[in-house]
Amino acid sequence: MTVFVVALLSVFTASVLCEFKPFDCSDLYKSGQTVSGIYSIYPAGDIPVWVYCEMISGGKDEDNGGWTVIQRRMDGSVNFYQPWKEYKTGFGTTEGEYWLGLENMYQLTRNNKYMLRVDLEDFAGRKGFALYSSFSVGPEADGYKLQVSGFKDGGAGDSLTGHNDQKFTTFDKDQDSYGSNCAKEFLGAFWYKFCHTANPNGVYLWGEDDTHFGIGVVWSTWKNSFTVSMKSISMKIKPVS
Repeated sequence: MTVFVVALLSVFTASVLCEFKPFDCSDLYKSGQTVSGIYSIYPAGDIPVWVYCEMISGGKDEDNGGWTVIQRRMDGSVNFYQPWKEYKTGFGTTEGEYWLGLENMYQLTRNNKYMLRVDLEDFAGRKGFALYSSFSVGPEADGYKLQVSGFKDGGAGDSLTGHNDQKFTTFDKDQDSYGSNCAKEFLGAFWYKFCHTANPNGVYLWGEDDTHFGIGVVWSTWKNSFTVSMKSISMKIKPVS
């Protein structure tokens, strides 16, 4: 009888684990996952999406774990000058550089309020971050429009608020407010306006180069410059408590 009960409990536990489909990395964190790494989440139903989860822990809400990384640059190994289709569905390698995909970002943020954190490091080893208390991406029918607000400075300055309420532009889909295509002019893809104060999907350049204006992995409030390209940048989101 005891053996039967133990076997039944094992089957039940396995069934529960199989049915657990975390919506984002915060669900995983709440379930007891405390190690940063690659996990599958389910923002749009039964189809798994592989992401990198940052499970850092600290004293404040923005420092606690459960961050879903939606964009990351770190070594220039992935070409980010990609067409609309790739930016919609996502590309890159989850263990390295990648873009999660606009549709996944929309599914994640359409019903819940999310915060955004942008972490940066330059080639001199300086680090900083920018925190936004509200972040969401609209549906494709609305151009995957960005909504971002509530800036808090962590040393990086605010290079993103100026992109608020903008549609996403790639070299083959121009939705910016500029006279020409910002993605073509600055060799990236983003929620451009006239054109940018941030270009995190630009060309991976090594540090500062005055001969190339604005085409690098730029966060312009970093040293108030459009010619400094970041060594690393990551954009990550999690629900607001």
